[in-house]
Amino acid sequence: MHEKLRPLSLLAVIGAAAAPFWIQDAPLQKAYVDGAGWRPLTLADFVNVNGDADTWSEEGGVITCTGKPNGGARTTTTFTNFELVAEWKHHEYAGNSGIFIWCPESAFTDLPKGTLPRQGIEVQVLDLGYEANWLKNKGKQSNWFTSHGDVFPVGGSKMTAFQPEITYKDAAGKPYKVGNPKSSRSFPTMRLVKPAGEWNHYYVRAINGEVRLWVNGREVTGGRDCAPATGYLALESEGAKVQFRNLRVRELP
Repeated sequence: MHEKLRPLSLLAVIGAAAAPFWIQDAPLQKAYVDGAGWRPLTLADFVNVNGDADTWSEEGGVITCTGKPNGGARTTTTFTNFELVAEWKHHEYAGNSGIFIWCPESAFTDLPKGTLPRQGIEVQVLDLGYEANWLKNKGKQSNWFTSHGDVFPVGGSKMTAFQPEITYKDAAGKPYKVGNPKSSRSFPTMRLVKPAGEWNHYYVRAINGEVRLWVNGREVTGGRDCAPATGYLALESEGAKVQFRNLRVRELP
């Protein structure tokens, strides 16, 4: 974000929208933003880049991704400064997916089937089981990712993480560290994601090369100095069934 612009709190965003914004304890069916400039995103606003004909479908306002093959669906238009809201729900334990922002055309050009987008800033959509499996298989907590909304650059994209390193406590209260001072991956200050089978809510604010993520009503992470800072939005297919609903976007100056 430009130095002269002050970060908006969630309440400030609510006021600007002049309409309901879902907070953690409110009913999930109210997980949307309304007001001037906002518009919905449906599957018709996306291009199936390298999936099968049935990888992406939509019914009753819910976009479903089978997760197979790996790949992505990008928007038909590009975005620079914008706000985005989305609900997502994994159907499989340890399911993996993501929401990409600021992807250049080259991220998708001639992208082979089974290949993930080559470039962009990824807002992680990962089930809690992924971390649990890591702990079970490795005998220790992950030291490089979380299941709670990591934000990070992919491929040739760049980002300076707000929280490249953070310390959490495990179930027994023992501290453990994730990341390192040089990491470009930003880790959430709060662990708020709900497990597979439940809807989660993301609010993303991306402006002047800075991205901020709210998970289930709380701002948790983000980064600055993103490059490129304009491009397509994309939904990721990465091996597991996942659904998205109430996608809305508002472009900013």
